[in-house]
Amino acid sequence: MGVFVFLPLVLPLSAWPVARLAETRLHPRTATRLLTAVAVVMAVCSTLCLALLMVVGTAQLPGNPLPDGWSDPQVRAAVPYDEIAGRAAIPALALVAGGCVRTLRRHLRVTRRARQAVAALPGRTVAVLPDSTPYAYALPGGRGRIVVTTALLAGLASAERRALFAHERAHLTARHHRRLLAAHLAARANPFLRPLRTAVVYTAERWADEEAARAVGDRRTVARAIGTAALLSAGTPAPTLAALAATGPVPRRVAALLAPAPVARTWPPAFTSVGLAAWGAAAGALVSAMSSANSAVTLFLLLRATASL
Repeated sequence: MGVFVFLPLVLPLSAWPVARLAETRLHPRTATRLLTAVAVVMAVCSTLCLALLMVVGTAQLPGNPLPDGWSDPQVRAAVPYDEIAGRAAIPALALVAGGCVRTLRRHLRVTRRARQAVAALPGRTVAVLPDSTPYAYALPGGRGRIVVTTALLAGLASAERRALFAHERAHLTARHHRRLLAAHLAARANPFLRPLRTAVVYTAERWADEEAARAVGDRRTVARAIGTAALLSAGTPAPTLAALAATGPVPRRVAALLAPAPVARTWPPAFTSVGLAAWGAAAGALVSAMSSANSAVTLFLLLRATASL
């Protein structure tokens, strides 16, 4: 396997430039899809390589239940610094597994509680909560529901309410919750993917902003709705699910809506900064997949050979 087994662990660094540039240089729909795909591929590859290293490390532990051939010198020689890397991979993979399980359980728990809270409310597509805290979010599941409080609706004008509903409906239609969950799990699997997770959170909101602007027909109305919702919800706990009034990038979202609509492209031009960054991230994901596949096949053949001896 050689150094190829370590490459997927550090190749996410190749996606950092596109994570920064995609937020402002790509259409948010393209950016969200690209960044999510790259993050998932790289997270799977790095986790696979950690698992391969763990096999070598676990085979060195006394009293392990693995076949004796798994600790054969030929198997250990296939991994550089097998004693250090193999044993370090055991707690690293445990942390990855624990972090992903906690993230998934939290997502399922929050979603279940949100569904229970609005189960008795009328309306199949929109649920209005009599709450003095202003917030709104898209609740996935089935056809999905838009959850909004009376406090937020009271603070928005009629046109801004339409923008609010169009924004949340865009989250449901594009199933942004799946992409956000995938990005969060990827960041848990490899900390180098955290910039991609941050970028996906922002571009998913921008994607919904652009869909709302297209549905309403007025970009300034959507910008006012975002700004008003952010002011109304200042100081209140941030919603857990994708929401209109996300706190961090609100000024950037408003500025983007006040600018001309971004050009929708499936892939950026090659000879631009964002195009080169996108190709660099794609190449990193490809090399990561090839390296992890090479390492997995090599280890499989070695273990098979030692088992037959």
